[in-house]
This record gives sequence, structure tokens and C-alpha cells, in this order.
Amino acid sequence: MASRALDHWQKGRERIDAEDLLTHVLGPDWEAEDEVPPAAARRFRGLVERHFEGEPVPYIRGYVEFRGMRLLAKSGVFVARESSEFMVTQAVRRLVRRPGPVAVDVATGSGPVALGIAKALPRAEVHGTDLTRAAVSLARTNARRLRIRARFHQGDLFAPLPRRLGRRVDVITLHPPYVGKKELRDLPEEVLRFEPLESLTDHSPQGLGLIGRAAVEAPLWLRPGGWLLIEVSPDRSRAVATVLRRAGYADVRSTKGGLEVTRVVTGRV
Repeated sequence: MASRALDHWQKGRERIDAEDLLTHVLGPDWEAEDEVPPAAARRFRGLVERHFEGEPVPYIRGYVEFRGMRLLAKSGVFVARESSEFMVTQAVRRLVRRPGPVAVDVATGSGPVALGIAKALPRAEVHGTDLTRAAVSLARTNARRLRIRARFHQGDLFAPLPRRLGRRVDVITLHPPYVGKKELRDLPEEVLRFEPLESLTDHSPQGLGLIGRAAVEAPLWLRPGGWLLIEVSPDRSRAVATVLRRAGYADVRSTKGGLEVTRVVTGRV
């Protein structure tokens, strides 16, 4: 029975991961009483072994669910986090009443935030940038598969954006690499082994280097009254808010979504 395939798994988070993998093997309609074919059981055990060795479930099954979208995931590209759905909500709130809204997602990875905004607001012009070719390629693939209109560019921060967007952007979103250089050793092994280093840290002592650069450069792209939104862990939110205030942003706030594992720090130019 399917339930036996899960019996050896620990309770809690590991059990949920196992159920995800079994669903990946058997399909969404499996029941605990179902017999598991031998070939499927062997495949499931192989996936379990990969996860025991630290490989994240999204990389194993090749996709992650995000705001009703199935986004492709692969090793070498930062995995979309459920917590970032709140970032999309915050961005859409600030864009929905704007005429001809324009949004830019920096360090976009596989494109979850950019695609979430574009799906919610099909009339918006949405761009995403990322430093790595692999991330931009995967984001473009996700956009094509989902038939969502968003454009992705490879390059550092705002550098690859079309010049015509200067001072025309309504909202910039950023989920930066904010782990301090000395804190890398404290991250879980599966994160360090499988997620790209450039998506975890900018190698600055406090993890604020890229955030500081974005705060200084964003006003060159934001229209008056435009917003910069930055997703960080709760312990970083006060420091990030300080960075924005020192850079001259108004209405700086730290907001939290339902999961409460991250904060979205917001500031207006």
C-alpha cells in the first residue's frame, strides 16, 4: 500500500516532503490504500535517497508551485520560496491603480515574482533581471510555458534594463542574497550544496552590500512616488529599513505576510 511506502519516513516536514515525492511518482489521485507498483516503488526509493542526501524536493521533481503556477526548478537556480508570494501581493497592491504600470524584479531567479505580478496584472509591463545566464534562461522558459508576458534580462542589478525605463518604473522588487559572509557556515548543508552561492550572499560582512547598491540605484529607475520592495529575513528588516531611510526613501515600513518567515521592507521615492 502507498501508506507503507511512507512508514519509514520521519514525522513532520520530512513526511510532507515524502508525500510530495510520492505524489510526483503516483500522480495526484493516489490513496493510502493504493498498491504501489514495483517500478514506482523503486523510483520513489531513489527519490527518497536523493532527498536524504540533501537535495531539495523542487530540484528532485523539477518544479515548484507558486501562486497557482507550476514553475520549473533546476539545480543552479535559486528555488522560489512560498514566502515570496507576499512580495507579489505587496507589489500588485501598489500597481493595480497605476495607468500603464511598470514593474521590475531584480535578482529574479526562475522568475516567480515577476511572473506572479504579470499574471495578476496582464496589462503591466514587467521585467526581471538576474546575474546568471542559467536563471534568466529558466525564467524565460517558465514565461513561455505559462504564456505570461514578462521580459527577462541577464546582467547586474539594473544594468541590463532598457534605457527607456529610466524614471518610469512604478515598483521594483528585490529578494537579495543577504546572508553575511561569516554566516554562510551556519546555513543548512542542503542549501550550501545545491543552491547557487550568488543567490545566498553578496560576500559583504552583514549581507547588506547589494541592498545598499539597489537602494542608491533604484531612484534612477523609479518614477516619483514609486516603490522599492525588499524581501529579507525578520532579523534583517530593521537594518534594511535603516539603509532605505539613509538613502532618502519615505514611508519606510517592514511588512509581514501570513507565513511570517520573511519581511518585505518597503520605501517610496
